[in-house]
Amino acid sequence: MTAAKVTLYIKPYRLLTKTEAADYCRRSPKKFEAQCPVQPLEMADGGRLWDIRDLDAWIDSLKTEGGEDADGIVARLK
Repeated sequence: MTAAKVTLYIKPYRLLTKTEAADYCRRSPKKFEAQCPVQPLEMADGGRLWDIRDLDAWIDSLKTEGGEDADGIVARLK
């Protein structure tokens, strides 16, 4: 019997940097900035962080807008 090794990288953070948020949404940072309407939280130190729950809500809204199928959603993200 052969064995397989699976490596999972789990980020337990609720707030993400721009690069992490773009990665979470499977977008390049440039495309993320152009496509994502979610506003970051402005932190006291001047940092900007995106709430993963807001990102999830935005992604969920993409699935329900206009009753599109998965191909329609992907086409809008290009």
